[in-house]
Formats: sequence, structure tokens, C-alpha cells
Amino acid sequence: MLAATDNTRIGEWMLAKGMITADQLEIALIEQQKHRLLLGQQLVRLHFVTDAMIRDVLAHYHAQESIDLQQVIVDPEALAMVPEAFARQHKLLPLDLSPDKQIMRVALSGHNNMLVLDALRHMLGGTIQLKSVLATEAHLEQALDKCYGHSLSLDSLLREIEQEGSAPSSLSVQQASRPVIRLVNAVLIDAVKQGASDIHFEPEHAFLRIRYRIDGVLWQIRCLHDRYWPAMCVRLKILAGMDIAEQRTPQDGRVNMFLCGRQIDFRVSSHPTLHGENLVLRVLDRDKAIIPLEAMGLRAPQLQRVKTMLEKPEGLLILTGPTGSGKTTTLYSMLGHLNHEHVNIMTLEDPVEYPHALMRQTSVNAANKVDFINGIRAILRQDPDIILIGEIRDESTAAMAVRAAMTGHLVMTTLHTNSATAAFSRLQDLGVSPHMMAGCLVGVIAQRLLRRLCKHCKRQTEADRALEQLLRQVCAPAQTWARPVFEAEGCVHCRMSGYHGRLVIMEVLTMHADMNAMLTQPLAMQQLARVHGYTTLAEEGLQWVNAGETSVQELRRVVDLSALEAVVATP
Repeated sequence: MLAATDNTRIGEWMLAKGMITADQLEIALIEQQKHRLLLGQQLVRLHFVTDAMIRDVLAHYHAQESIDLQQVIVDPEALAMVPEAFARQHKLLPLDLSPDKQIMRVALSGHNNMLVLDALRHMLGGTIQLKSVLATEAHLEQALDKCYGHSLSLDSLLREIEQEGSAPSSLSVQQASRPVIRLVNAVLIDAVKQGASDIHFEPEHAFLRIRYRIDGVLWQIRCLHDRYWPAMCVRLKILAGMDIAEQRTPQDGRVNMFLCGRQIDFRVSSHPTLHGENLVLRVLDRDKAIIPLEAMGLRAPQLQRVKTMLEKPEGLLILTGPTGSGKTTTLYSMLGHLNHEHVNIMTLEDPVEYPHALMRQTSVNAANKVDFINGIRAILRQDPDIILIGEIRDESTAAMAVRAAMTGHLVMTTLHTNSATAAFSRLQDLGVSPHMMAGCLVGVIAQRLLRRLCKHCKRQTEADRALEQLLRQVCAPAQTWARPVFEAEGCVHCRMSGYHGRLVIMEVLTMHADMNAMLTQPLAMQQLARVHGYTTLAEEGLQWVNAGETSVQELRRVVDLSALEAVVATP
């Protein structure tokens, strides 16, 4: 912990540089007394500054070098000189050696680490000089896993539970003993490190299955004997603020934890099944959710169309797609693009997943009689400029969303349809007339997520005749198309799946005056939209196949190509 005088000096230095305001510094110092954090950590927790800004501030203030570990390639020779256990215990990462092997650069997350450096110097035999550089705690955790690897080893914890006799079949709060706490924490930390979006705890007849959803696909991680599940379930329900005595009705809860150097939220859902309570945790990583619009990886034409729609001062912007297609992330990226102190952004969500500075966010709450209808009415009395409605589910919500859009607000919402053009008929089913749509619709975006081919193992292959015809038709004139395609192979970097990470594909339908007469004719609307640059999900996906970023097998898993194949096959 920094001394009070150090806190004050660093805070005053940041204030003088215009990095924070006097009000923000005062708030951070008050909150710091409650939570006993470093001033920099408190400022990051309050979202006044970023982790990288604090790293650079500390480095400058203490005359040290700062480094972005995401842009660094670690020297294997330096890495081999420091055992993994030592590096993880002291939270340091050896970066490289000088040409004469006399100086080693070491990344640390704090500026006052003389004891750590002394321990490292002693371990190395005292023959090598050490030069410390500052890195963020989150990046350091990620770099340690990347360089040394990480594995979910539960065996020692399970043996400890057995020795303490804390895994009997009966449920009790006392079962949440320290080994069980560490066992649950180990699973949560491992899921975050592996980039899981959901954690499934699934009890079967005699065992517990643990699965992660990674890049949209479920992977089985471990199977444990069912005697461990009662204590683990109690621990998870206590964390989530759920009733541990109630096992026969579904429950919902939420957990907020600081893991892997950053704030992670878990949305917990329990459901009674034949073999016990099934728990699913949705992992809400704020660092991954708030993505700048330019960093989403959209193709330039699509990005420009999205920005054009966001320039509209009023109207209804609809995002469509199935559950898990990234709609919430896209909406937050759009709101982040528009968010500044001169606009009032208000949201109504079920529930609020990612808190965001400057936005007034409200969760739908049946107990407090805050539903979408009453919530929108209340928001309209709060002088909003931009409104986010989590989802249009019924006629009343649709009517209120259209009314808000027609009274001078930019309204964003989601709708469950398979394509952009299908949104018009769905709105009609919900009682919105074509005349009302023509007056308020800004545009419709349909999106999907495709797994990205692993760059370490993707394999070049020849396109078959059908795929070649599709690519020639969509991506380039027949006389110039001559690009290879790639398919998944599998390696240690991608869990032998052949894929690592995901990319977004969008069909962006921007409304123009000449399209309003076609709202009841989807096919005619689509043809007219092509004049303004509209492309379908299938065509967007083929662009990424042609670029070597994904495979046609993955595209077929997510998008129906039959309509496009029928057009190409027609003589």
C-alpha cells in the first residue's frame, strides 16, 4: 500500500496533467478509505481512468519504463531461467536478456518490488543485474498463462476435501469449507483464462459434468464424482445470493469478483433437474464487452454504413440475431461510439449486463413493477437523447419503442428474426403498421458470429467446384478470382478445434426514402437495398472465407447458404 503522501502526490500529479478532475480525485480518495486499495486501483475501479493509464503514470512518476505486454515477444532463454512456480508466486515475467547476458528485464505490476527483485537475484545466483519495467496486472496474468501455459488441476483440492471429510451427500452451509472455496474459485478463474462465455455445472446420475462455452461451442472440461457437487452448489449459491434451502424452483443470482487482474461478473441461473440442480454461469467480462466500434473487425463498407446510421438524431435502429450472436456487445459498441458528456443515454435491459460510465442503466424488475412498458414511459420523462431497449417482445413494447423514436429520440433495440428484411414482417405481427415504420426506421442490422481459423494451424486447401462458383460470384469477377481457401486443422493453441476467437458478420440494411414503399415486399426490398450496397449474411461470410479468416464448414454451421447456391446454380 502506498503511503498517504504518495497517494496525494500521485493524485495531484494526475490532476495537474488533466487526467482526472478534482471531483474524481476526491471521490477516489474517499472510496479508497473504504476498500483499502491503491489509489490507481481505485481510480480504475471507478472507471475514471484505464489500467494502462495508471501503468504509465506510475512509470513516469517513479522514473521507470512501462510496457504493454500484449505487444511483446518474450525471450525463451530468459523465460527458461525462471521457474514457473517462482514467476507465479511473485507475479513477475522475465522478458529478455542483454546481448552480454548480464542484464535481465523483468515485468512487474507494481513499482515497489525490491523484495521480489532481491528474491529473483538470489535465485539467479547474483550474477545477473535486473531491470524492472511496469505492466498492468491483467496483462501480466495473461502473459504468464501464455508463456508458461495453464491447466485446471483439481486433483489436489479434491484430495484435500476428502481428507477434511467435507464431501458427504447431505447439503449444508458448513460444506463450503476452504478447499471447496478454492475448488470453485479454481474453476471460475480457469474459465475466465480460457475465454469462456458460459460455465455449465451439470449433475448426472453418478457424476458432475463441467463444460465451458468457448467461441460459441461447448467443451467438456472435467467430470467429477457427484459427491463433490452438493458443497460446490452451496458455495456458488451463497456467492450469488441465492436461497440454498430452495432446490425445487429455478433461481437467479449474480456474482461480482476481481479475477485475473480485472473485474468479472457472473450471472447465475439454477434449474432443478432429475439428478439435482443444474447451474449455468454467464461470464460477463467488462474488458471484452466494451469494444470500440472500429475494433470490431467489420469490413470497411459495413463499418461506414453503421456509422452513417448512428449519425441520425432520431429514429429506430434494430439489431437482429439469435441468442449468443453478439447483439449486446454490438449495441454497447454503438453506444460507446455515441457516448460523451453532452448526450443523455438511458437503457432498459433485462438484466443490465455491463455497467457503463455516463449511461443511466435500468434493469427490468417485475418485483418493483419495472417492465419494458412502464420503464420506457419513465425514461421518456428523464430528458433522454438516446434510448436502448433491451428487446422488443410484445405489441406494447413495440408501440412504445416506435413512439419514442417518433418523438425525437434515437432508439436502439433487438428483435429475434433470421435476417434484416424479416424484421419488417415481424414488426407488422407486433402491430406496427408500414406507415409508422416508414416514418421512424433508421435501419436494421442482422448479425452472426463465425469462429476464426487458428492462425497457427489453418491449412490451405483447394475449393471444390460448388464453393469456387460461390466465391467467383460473390467475391470477384470470374477472370480474376484465384485465391486459396483454408480449413481447420487443430493444434495445442486452439484446443485441437482448428479455431481461435470469433469474427462478426453483418447484413446492414439502411433505410432510404425510396425503400419505404417496399416495406411489405421483402424480396423487392432486398433488391432495392442492393442499390445502396446491401449484402446478405451469406455473402459477407463468403468474403471472410475468401480472405482466409474462416472456413466454409464454419460458415455453413452458422448461415444457410442454400438460397445463394440455388442462384449460382441457375443457368
